[in-house]
Amino acid sequence: MSDDSSYTPPRVWSWTAGHGGRFAAINRPVAGATHERELPRGRHPLQLYSLGTPNGVKVTVMLEELLAAGHQGAEYDAWLVRIRDGEQFGSGFVEINPNSKIPALVDHGGEQPIRVFESGAILLYLAERFGAFVPTSAAERAECLSWLFWQMGSAPFLGGGFGHFYAYAPQKIEYAIDRYAMETKRQLDVLDRRLAHTPYVAGEAYTIADMAIWPWYGQLVLGELYGAAEFLQVRDYTHVLRWARQLAARDAVQRGRRVNRLHGDPALQLAERHDPSDFDRPQHGA
Repeated sequence: MSDDSSYTPPRVWSWTAGHGGRFAAINRPVAGATHERELPRGRHPLQLYSLGTPNGVKVTVMLEELLAAGHQGAEYDAWLVRIRDGEQFGSGFVEINPNSKIPALVDHGGEQPIRVFESGAILLYLAERFGAFVPTSAAERAECLSWLFWQMGSAPFLGGGFGHFYAYAPQKIEYAIDRYAMETKRQLDVLDRRLAHTPYVAGEAYTIADMAIWPWYGQLVLGELYGAAEFLQVRDYTHVLRWARQLAARDAVQRGRRVNRLHGDPALQLAERHDPSDFDRPQHGA
């Protein structure tokens, strides 16, 4: 590893606008709204405001799986939030997610609207609302939630760590890429060892743990995230690959990964989803 000692941190850090590569225009060290903008609302009780990133895909896969399982109350409107344009800092979005991150959900199905933010919290909320995709026995539920929260704690190392420095940072920093590649491979090994003994991450049943983990680690090993499959030698993780391909073949997963998507194959993009028939009328490029 090369020795780069050219940077010495100052005694007090200060923000320099423009640093941060392609996300420099939307990154800032303070929270809160930057402009007034009301959120749109469709006809369904469940209103999702999101983008087709891995965190967004978790929720749209869950909603499509609920519908496929016969839970018609899970019909939803999925509104596009263009984070590159800073739409997550609009006043309406900040009101439902003070952290200004996608996805965010509002459930208008009760006496008062319920806001839910953080993708793992949304998955758990929907699972409990519809009584689906989370086990009911104490031991199995604990296993499922342990893996759900494993993903929530681990993905920042994959996305904000490895993904940022490998794919997005304005400068390739060997130490940073090496550090996060090592941790990403360790996490893949954790999954591979687990999936060597169970068909799904939490055990015998398909759960919200799989829905949370697949958009990150499943898409990574399938070569659909950061273009890093060869770099990370993902072919070594045979059990993760088996699981990732199995989930990718599910109709609901295929639909869910299209929603709010603005990248890749135009035929797989559906900028917004308000009705099941929208899948027959792609709105790519919106």
